[in-house]
Amino acid sequence: MKVFARASRLLGAAVVAGAVFLSPLAASAADAVTVFAAASLKDVLGEIAADWKAETGGEVTLSFAGSSALAKQIGEGAPADLFISADLKWMDYVEKAGLLAEGTRVNLLGNRIVLIAPSDSTVSLSIGKDFPLASTLGDGHLAMANTDAVPAGVYGKAALENLGVWESVKDRVAQAENVRAALLLVSRAEAPLGIVYETDAKADPKVKVVDRFPEDSHPAIVYPAAALKDAENADAAAFLSYLQSPKAYDRFTAAGFTVLAKTN
Repeated sequence: MKVFARASRLLGAAVVAGAVFLSPLAASAADAVTVFAAASLKDVLGEIAADWKAETGGEVTLSFAGSSALAKQIGEGAPADLFISADLKWMDYVEKAGLLAEGTRVNLLGNRIVLIAPSDSTVSLSIGKDFPLASTLGDGHLAMANTDAVPAGVYGKAALENLGVWESVKDRVAQAENVRAALLLVSRAEAPLGIVYETDAKADPKVKVVDRFPEDSHPAIVYPAAALKDAENADAAAFLSYLQSPKAYDRFTAAGFTVLAKTN
C-alpha cells in the first residue's frame, strides 16, 4: 500500500535523540556501546542511555528496526555490541550462528499487544472469539508489523488466528517494516485500526487503546538481550548489566513493560 510505504520511509529516515531507525550498518562508533534493539524500545532506551551517560560519561549508540532485520544484519557482520530482540526466535537465530557472548543472554522484558485506533475514533470493540474486526474496519485496513517476520506482527497474526478472525482480515492488512511504522499509520489516521505493543500505544498520544488481546491468544512476549561475541566496546557488559539495574527497572516499568530479569 502507498500509505504504508510512506509511513515506513518516514520512520526509516527518522533520527531522534541520537537513535537511528533502520540503519544499523552506519550506527557504529568506536567510543560508544552500539545497541541494536527492537523498534518498540526506542523511547525507553533513549532515556536509559541518557541516564547511563549522566552517571558514567559513557556513550551509547542506539539503532532501531524490526528484530528480524537487526538479527539478519548481525548475521551479515554488522558492528554491534548488544542485541535486544522483541522475541525469542530472532535471538535464537543469532545464538545459533555462534554470535552471542557466552553466558550473557537474559530474558529482559515482557509486553502486551493491543488493538489501537486514532485518538478521536469512536470505535468500541471487545476482543474475543470471532469478534467483528472485519466489519469494524469498514473500508479501511488493519495496520500491523510484517506478519511473517517482525515479532509484533507475528504475535498479532497468532492472536487473530487463535480468535478465529485472521481469514476475514488477512487481505486487508497494511504490513509495515516494524511496529513503530504500524503505529504511525494509525497515529496519522491513515488506518482506522492497528495492532501494536501496549508500550507503543502509551508512547503516542494520537492513538488510543481499543482493547487488549488476551495473553493466552498468542505466545508469551519476551524481549531477550545479550552481548555479542565480537563486541568491540569493553563497556558492553557493563551497559547490559545497567539495563537490569533498579533505575532501568523504573524506566521500563514507567514505559509499560514488565521486567523479567532480576535487578542488581
